[in-house]
Amino acid sequence: MTASPPPLSEALFVYVTTPTPELAKVIAKAIVAQQLAACANIIPSMTSIYRWKGAVEEALETVLIFKTQAALFDKLAKAVKALHPYECACIIGLPLVAGTSDYLSWIRAETDVDRVMD
Repeated sequence: MTASPPPLSEALFVYVTTPTPELAKVIAKAIVAQQLAACANIIPSMTSIYRWKGAVEEALETVLIFKTQAALFDKLAKAVKALHPYECACIIGLPLVAGTSDYLSWIRAETDVDRVMD
């Protein structure tokens, strides 16, 4: 039986930045293994320019994009923070406004809200 897709309000992309591709891979594998996300995309070598403690900074970073369900955001963010070195890590949930039924069903099937929420 195919899982029904989550309503779009329940489907979420979680955007995370990390200092290196290696760390991004460690975090991605941990999150997917825990069924907190169905998938993680790793996009290396992004230049970030940002204000931090009153100064303009520049750094190379790696982007992680997780595909998950909104109900898992808090647990996913906690798990990322446990592995992340930044004092103020970028962990942002972005709701999906459109998606194919088969892809949304796959996200639901690969993330285990019932097990994780216990």
